[in-house]
Order: sequence, then structure tokens, then C-alpha cells
Amino acid sequence: MAVVVRRGGAQDVRFLRDMLHHAYYWKERQPDAGPGPVQLYVKAWGRPGDTAVIALLDGFPVGAAWYRLFTSEPVGYGFVDDTTPELAVAVVPNARGLGVGSALMRALLDRAKEDGYTALSLAVDRHNEGAIGLYRQFGFGQVAEAPDSLTLRLELT
Repeated sequence: MAVVVRRGGAQDVRFLRDMLHHAYYWKERQPDAGPGPVQLYVKAWGRPGDTAVIALLDGFPVGAAWYRLFTSEPVGYGFVDDTTPELAVAVVPNARGLGVGSALMRALLDRAKEDGYTALSLAVDRHNEGAIGLYRQFGFGQVAEAPDSLTLRLELT
């Protein structure tokens, strides 16, 4: 099975919302914490700088990666500064381990470079060793930590 990655657009907002549950499941497990900023990753999608790629297997969407620039409050979980877009990546469980995450990361990092960004950041569940390993393979390094997550940053060259 070959992974096909295409640009995302307004037609993918519903899928991006669905993918938020996979990307930030550890935040949703905390019922006392409220909704938090999870919805901010897709709310009013289509702002300048909003960029997404969608992974397809056999023509069906199985993953997404996207970034958004937060320049004012409220900000996302992996916010580092107002010039660094924050990345989110999610792959449906039955497509994990098939190279989907890597294909999404390559495509989105290429887009970020094309768009002139010099860095990307993200937040990841501190216990999600698979995702942390993927991000480290692409050169992300830890810049902060919270009780349940790590904030990672990648300098783009």
C-alpha cells in the first residue's frame, strides 16, 4: 500500500476536527481540565498561514498533519513564540506503523520551508514514545515540559 499525501483545504476541516481526538487524546482524558485549547487547532480554519496535508491509503483519508500560527491568546499546547507555527499530526490507529506519519511529516515540513517559516513546534504526550521517536528522527528537540506533555521544536534550514 502506497501512502499518498495531498494538500488539505477547507473541505478537510471536518476530518481535521476528527483527527484532533487522535492527536490530543491525552488532554481529553482529563475531565476536570475542561476543553482547553484543543479546538483552537481547527477553529475558523482558513486563516492566513493555516496549512494542512492529508494522507490517503487506498483513497481513504487515514491521517493529517497541519500547522497554525498562534500570535495572541489563547495559544496551543506547544506554543513557543508568535513566529513559530504549531504542528499537529494524527494517524488513525489501524494505519499506524505503515509510514503514514513519516510521509505526513516530510510533506508538511516541505510546505513550512516553502512558506518561509524558520521553525515549527508541537506538544506531545510525554508517554507516547512512538510519536516522540518520530519527531526526534526529523530533528525535533525538547524545549519545555509539562506534567503530561513535552514541547518540541524544530529549526528548519
